Amino acid sequence: MAVILKYVDDFNTLMNKTGDPRTSDWFLMSSPFYTLGICLSYVYIVKVLGPKFMENRKPFQLKYVLIAYNLFQVIFSAWIFYEIGMSGWLTGRYSLRCQPVDYSNHPNSIRMTHASWWYYFSKFTEFMDTIFFILRKKFSHVTTLHVIHHGIMPMSVWFGVKFTPGGHSTFFGFLNTFVHIVMYFYYLLAAFGPQMQKYLWWKKYLTTLQMVQFVLIMVHAFQLLFIDCNYPRAFVWFIGMHAVMFFFLFKDFYNQAYNRREKKKAAAATNGHIKHEDQNGYSKQNGHAKQNGVRDAADYYTNAQFSELNHRTKVE
Repeated sequence: MAVILKYVDDFNTLMNKTGDPRTSDWFLMSSPFYTLGICLSYVYIVKVLGPKFMENRKPFQLKYVLIAYNLFQVIFSAWIFYEIGMSGWLTGRYSLRCQPVDYSNHPNSIRMTHASWWYYFSKFTEFMDTIFFILRKKFSHVTTLHVIHHGIMPMSVWFGVKFTPGGHSTFFGFLNTFVHIVMYFYYLLAAFGPQMQKYLWWKKYLTTLQMVQFVLIMVHAFQLLFIDCNYPRAFVWFIGMHAVMFFFLFKDFYNQAYNRREKKKAAAATNGHIKHEDQNGYSKQNGHAKQNGVRDAADYYTNAQFSELNHRTKVE
């Protein structure tokens, strides 16, 4: 045990010697093991402890809690997006082609460093997405993609804040917070109930937006492999490969959630199984409106009076 603790201490010392001194004393930044412990605890809670806790309990009705939570996430994401933008990407001071990290104490550099840390912290607040699924017994929404995405992101962003809190890599957070503004606004509308269904026709395009995000991040990161830029090559691969992994995970989800559903709908139409379809493309089943095999999207955030909506996923 003493040997293990010594290795941990030596590792933490190395992290602090090679990391950005401006963030070394910030909350959770002295060692990666705090973040790792929180992420592993999250996985255990949502995959083991949470389902066991809810096994013999009724789902919680959290409509107003979800409205407040999603409103908070929209505002929080918008603020981080603004801070990252006004620290560099929206000011003309940052270059899309090559942007080294400014490790000085210039006000703009310090502002970007703080924005990077808040982006890191936001990944923990997003754990509540999964907690709410568990409390509402929506276990089918706790998919492998969902858990991998939420479980990995805090650890990934920690290294960015520790070593490169600014420069080229902040483009990732800049795009991601914009996507989260749109995404959480969608879920905010859905939380109000089934009456919002008519305004939620664009859910399919959220997944498309997420995939476009990852393509842009890939191109933006990997371009540094072909040009001379004073930016750590290791982080080029680190960010680029994250984007590749999440692109294919989301693409697989897209294929399952939409392409296969369209094929089933076409096959059913050919066999004459779709009946009573109105001019808007809706059919009736058990008295509830249905489109593309998915009932009211607002059920995603309301009680169990409607059927399950297809799995919710994010990039955060």
